[in-house]
Amino acid sequence: MSFGLECKKMKRTGFISAFLCGGFLAAIVPILNMAVRSENYFGIDDSPVQILMNANWQMMAMLNLLLVVAGACLMYHTEYADNAILKISTLPIKESRLFWSKVMLMIVMCIMILIIEAAGIAFCSYHWFEMSADVWMEVIKSFGYALLLMLPAALGSLLIASVCKNMWVSLGIGVVCVFTATLLPTESFVLSLFPFALPFQIFVETIENTAVSFMIAAGMEVLFIGISESICLKVRRLFK
Repeated sequence: MSFGLECKKMKRTGFISAFLCGGFLAAIVPILNMAVRSENYFGIDDSPVQILMNANWQMMAMLNLLLVVAGACLMYHTEYADNAILKISTLPIKESRLFWSKVMLMIVMCIMILIIEAAGIAFCSYHWFEMSADVWMEVIKSFGYALLLMLPAALGSLLIASVCKNMWVSLGIGVVCVFTATLLPTESFVLSLFPFALPFQIFVETIENTAVSFMIAAGMEVLFIGISESICLKVRRLFK
């Protein structure tokens, strides 16, 4: 399955429009927060980006995760409907290409929503704080870090959706994982490595060595999920 074909399939499902609307909804969170409670954030001795991320990122990250979970379920629902995935397995292509094509599309959509959200943070920095040249680099680093830490949750959601034929089962598992992540203590480094807890980390308030550790852990989790998907495909072929 090619990336272009995945895009064509998703255009008919509302997948892309859902991500766009979700991205704009998350981007509005800091704007509304500053419009209503801006006086609470003036006088804090931190950079504008750090103030805004500390105040809003938990809600924004949760919206991003819910989008990723719902998007992954929608992606595989179209494959399981009318046994389309069984027909795909008869074609002279590797089934793993289907998964990785969906991963590529999911990454593109994650980049898109993070760009929209970064624009929201940049607007708040410009409108309510003193804008400096350092703000842009801080925004780029923060959202690049957010993208990397979002990848394990995105691939994990796709893995769950690929295993569960019933969309509601995979959606339920994903939602439970998201809300479980919100209950985990942020002080624990080990518990923070849970794939659905990683996206809640904020670059501007994380010690450099810890941030590097989180990024390495995210890369290892992506590799592990990729291997797990290959194993699941082999097991599924045995029971066909």
